[in-house]
Amino acid sequence: MMVMMIMACMASLRKAVSVLLLLVTLLGSRACGHFVVEKSSIRVLSPPALRSKHDSAIGNFGVPDYGGYLVGSVVYPDKGTNACQAFDGDRPFRSKGSRPIILLVDRGECYFALKAWNAQQGGAAAVLVADSVDEPLITMDSPEENNDADGYIERIGIPSALIEKSFADSLKKALKNGDDVVIKMDWRESMPHPDQRVEYELWTNSNDECGTRCDEQMSFVKNYKGHAQILERGGYTLFTPHYITWYCPQAFKLSSQCKSQCINHGRYCAPDPEQDFGEGYEGKDVVFENLRQLCVHRVANESGRSWVWWDYVTDFHIRCSMKNKRYSKECAEDVLRSLDLPVDKIKKCMGDPEADVENEVLKSEQELQIGQGSRGDVTILPTLVINNVQYRGKLERTAVLKAICAGFKETTEPPVCLTPDLETDECLDRNGGCWQDRQSNVTACRDTFRGRVCECPLVKGVQYSGDGYTSCTAYGPGRCAINNGGCWSETKNGLSFSACSESQLSGCQCPQGFHGDGHKCEDIDECKARSACQCDGCSCKNTWGGYDCKCKGNLIYIKDHDACIERNGSKFGWVMTFMILAVVTGAGIAGYIFYKYRLRSYMDSEIMAIMSQYMPLDNHNNHPELPIEAQPLRQQGTSV
Repeated sequence: MMVMMIMACMASLRKAVSVLLLLVTLLGSRACGHFVVEKSSIRVLSPPALRSKHDSAIGNFGVPDYGGYLVGSVVYPDKGTNACQAFDGDRPFRSKGSRPIILLVDRGECYFALKAWNAQQGGAAAVLVADSVDEPLITMDSPEENNDADGYIERIGIPSALIEKSFADSLKKALKNGDDVVIKMDWRESMPHPDQRVEYELWTNSNDECGTRCDEQMSFVKNYKGHAQILERGGYTLFTPHYITWYCPQAFKLSSQCKSQCINHGRYCAPDPEQDFGEGYEGKDVVFENLRQLCVHRVANESGRSWVWWDYVTDFHIRCSMKNKRYSKECAEDVLRSLDLPVDKIKKCMGDPEADVENEVLKSEQELQIGQGSRGDVTILPTLVINNVQYRGKLERTAVLKAICAGFKETTEPPVCLTPDLETDECLDRNGGCWQDRQSNVTACRDTFRGRVCECPLVKGVQYSGDGYTSCTAYGPGRCAINNGGCWSETKNGLSFSACSESQLSGCQCPQGFHGDGHKCEDIDECKARSACQCDGCSCKNTWGGYDCKCKGNLIYIKDHDACIERNGSKFGWVMTFMILAVVTGAGIAGYIFYKYRLRSYMDSEIMAIMSQYMPLDNHNNHPELPIEAQPLRQQGTSV
């Protein structure tokens, strides 16, 4: 009897420890959780008496349209207002006009996710859940795996939000009075976009035996890996993984249960993967692998390869799965080596799990679990935080990429955000209502993740200026190379003229010989306007872009002086000209010959003088013509 009582007490103790750990899991590490509320995210457009803005809490399932909005008519069902059962008929809430249907349902009696699923099956585009009491809004979460026998949670594709009871009552009253209630659910500012880089973090777990949640997060990591690495390599994003850890209550630190679930003497714990202390892996195995994955990111980040974390986590899940009994240190290190990650550095980062000291990496993780700024406490796994705001919705590749793209400042999003499966190109429909030059295929419409913007473009180094909607004009050097700068130009009879000048930074001006505003130029008839060819005896003929002027007889027309001069001079003039030229030419030749003669004589005398100093003469009498200083000296010892 005593043995049975002891065994019962031990069982109760194990259960108590497990419950305590679970409570810490749900409440966070050191602070009570609070929920994220979207401020002024719902706006009533009609009736006019209800126009106002209201808060809402986005459901943690479905797909909120981050970066977009939805305008729809509100419908409150006649029966089944709690939406816990499928609605009668074939999609009774599908849109029958220009606006989609936003279904208003009541809270209670079943899971939030089931209400959204039944509304989606009924054709609704979105769901508003009316709170049943006046209280602060909470985040609507999805049920656990055992409550989703039909697998509907993963198939919810519409957004949903919880609204306050007072707001819901006003909507119901207006609908009862027959008003057409139109609201706008706006997610464009739900995701902050302060700059050209998105910073996001994923709170996850290395445990792959925790049911639907674990399968969901591993499927996401595998499918989203490619996008994550493209964004990270391009410098568009800064990603940081995080792992939730818990602590063992002081009174139970020495218990076998805490020892099996915790490292560093109860400081960092994880629930038993199989929820059975007697078999399988232990919670401390999960904590240790979580720590390894954190260090993988730290070490890889130090070497400029932060994106390798995605490869390690994916490969570890495939090669070292708990299901295959390969969840071990040895398998993990094999994965590290295959990815060329330094095992020793990662071991050093992890530290000693048996030491009775704080672990720097895990301590930091516990502190980060507590909400900061606009971000609430991390209490749900997995949790995605983008620009310090918790993401709400299905953890699925396209939905998450859409939310991350909404975090970029408008017009700075990377190309991956503009793929057709994420958003439609609004510039394809009537050029988005922006200015366009069809001739040169230049447009002011620029497609962005949040929609189009009309902004005069920069084309081939040439900037256009204007409002982007009705006009854009090329500005600056080189503008004439693109569609002639938007100015008039024409070619006729082999001649080309343009109203665009490279010397002018902007504007159009008709060239000489034409008049107009620069966008349309017409030829000036100089002859008719009597602005040219006014000399006596001149005849004028207009040409395109100019004129021809002819003089009578043998005269030549000088355009600069608008005058005629004789083509040929008199014979006497020609003779005089020839004689003058002959005299000048003769004098030049004679001068040249005289110059050459004098130069040659001078050079000969200089050469003779130099050479005479080196000639062996017996006496100077033989050459009486030489001066004394030019005769050679006698050698020493020779008689005079």
